[in-house]
Amino acid sequence: MTMLSRVAERLYWKARYLERAEDIARLVGSYHLLIMDIPRGAELGWDVLLRILDAEPQFYSRYRTASEQNIVKFLVSDTDNPGSVVSSVRSARENVRTTREVLPEETWEQVNELHLFVKEAADRSIGRRNRQAFLDEVVSRCQMINGMLQTTLSRDHAYRFTRLGHLIERCDMTTRVVDVGVMELLERDSRFAAIDPLVWSSLLQSLSALGAYRRTVGPLLDGTSVAEFVLKQGDHPRSVLYCLRGMRDAVKALSNNDDVMRHIERMRRKLGRLRAEQLEPTEFHRYIDDFQLLINQLHVLIGDTWFHPET
Repeated sequence: MTMLSRVAERLYWKARYLERAEDIARLVGSYHLLIMDIPRGAELGWDVLLRILDAEPQFYSRYRTASEQNIVKFLVSDTDNPGSVVSSVRSARENVRTTREVLPEETWEQVNELHLFVKEAADRSIGRRNRQAFLDEVVSRCQMINGMLQTTLSRDHAYRFTRLGHLIERCDMTTRVVDVGVMELLERDSRFAAIDPLVWSSLLQSLSALGAYRRTVGPLLDGTSVAEFVLKQGDHPRSVLYCLRGMRDAVKALSNNDDVMRHIERMRRKLGRLRAEQLEPTEFHRYIDDFQLLINQLHVLIGDTWFHPET
């Protein structure tokens, strides 16, 4: 099967934007619930979400204070923030609109309904009263769309580029959450150590991994075990290792895949060498920075190989 590079690129970005909308909704929702559970003064501060998403420069260029309301608005409903839930869904919709001929018929209807929902409800969901219900609905609708694609999309190039975008976005978010989470918690005042399990639990919930962690590792939550699980647990769909294996499987069936396959294998080897319990927080942060650079390089390599190759 052959596919136009512009169509492949739009499928890739459609998947990235849908995953981004879901991930941000999960992240804001899990932190919202965490704030409800821990004592005043022990919170990490809402600006931790900006650090996870590397969005501080953009946020502070437009907002004066990092208040809860401003940060939630920026991440959920700000149409000028290309990484907000509203903007991500809007971009996903546009990419679906221009690739409808290679997607199941239901895709456009479901993505358009998601777009209309967030457009109407996002601004009313900044306050605490309506926030969680809105975020849960976004996650549910994104999962419904991805589930429909998983069960109805033919295993052709449309599926492979969709899967590539989906998994690289998920891989990026997982490393961001773990990086900032580990740094914030391991460097916190020891007076707040008693509530650290709540924060680790929130981190796992933001990745939909809490139940799987408890079944696989056990009930006790600590930083190194959490980091090892979400990075290297190969049978959990949100772990980095699982994402790398999925991307490798998607790339295998594509032509001209040698450079991308080598790069994915390089990432897999680097992940296999990680021993989180042996690293200081600054060393772990440096490791994740290096790994995120590899993710960015993979994104560029995918584009150079299939979306805008040299002629």
